[in-house]
Amino acid sequence: MKIQNLVLGFLLVSLSYSCAFRRISRTKEITYLQAGDSIPEKQLNVFAPKKEGNYPVLLFVHGGSWNSGKKEIYDFFGSRMARRKVVTVVIDYPLAPDYKVYTMEKAVVQAVNWIEENIEGYGGDPEQIYISGHSAGAHLAALTAMKASLFPEGTPIKGAILNDPGGLDMDRYLADSGQTTGKKYLKAFTQDPQVWKENSPINFLGNTDVPMIIMEGGNTYPSITQTVGIFRKAAEEKGIPLEYSFYPRKHHIPMMTQFFFTWTRGYRDVLGFIEEQGQSQKAVIGPSVQ
Repeated sequence: MKIQNLVLGFLLVSLSYSCAFRRISRTKEITYLQAGDSIPEKQLNVFAPKKEGNYPVLLFVHGGSWNSGKKEIYDFFGSRMARRKVVTVVIDYPLAPDYKVYTMEKAVVQAVNWIEENIEGYGGDPEQIYISGHSAGAHLAALTAMKASLFPEGTPIKGAILNDPGGLDMDRYLADSGQTTGKKYLKAFTQDPQVWKENSPINFLGNTDVPMIIMEGGNTYPSITQTVGIFRKAAEEKGIPLEYSFYPRKHHIPMMTQFFFTWTRGYRDVLGFIEEQGQSQKAVIGPSVQ
């Protein structure tokens, strides 16, 4: 998977040079995570329409097996989403083996807090915060959206978009394969089964009412196919609404690289989900009083 991540990085960085960046603004290297006890300083990039507005906001968490990846690879995605009138925030976060999954989770939560406090200055609506990620990033996005304890005063997240998510049931996966195929992930998840349990999104189904959509590639990794299936079945048994979009013949990395091309189904799913949830929110709140 590391080789594929390197290929992904090379491809996307190379392609991004051909992008036109008109009509959007890019603000980079904003510190959102201050260095502290066992936590490193980390930065984020903001991509926003130049035209003033009150746009929905998407926080994107990159993949990379919890041990690789960087925000710059995804400039293309932030730029294209901003052109579609979505303020997009792409973050770096602590990586294994130096840091564990619970530190990564803290970083993503802090990114959400930063957005809620600061995004109006970039044309974003703090009442319309969505979170997304690919692969390991989708796992962290799911955790952040689903664990109510992370936001004691109530989550500000209005929806979660999980692109070919890994680790939705890491508890079961590591219990079954922690000494074989899953051994490489123990640098992030530790040897402690309690950590696996506390960082498996499936264990928090129904903990919040954040709407979710899963986008799954038909030719993705078998472990993703298996855990997505288990997660969907668990959601169905609990009566939890979960949108699902299946991409026949699509492999894991192309589930992200498709976003380089503006006409792809991925954009229809992401933008459609954001629009759908925005309309639902307006229906609940009702018309504004003049």
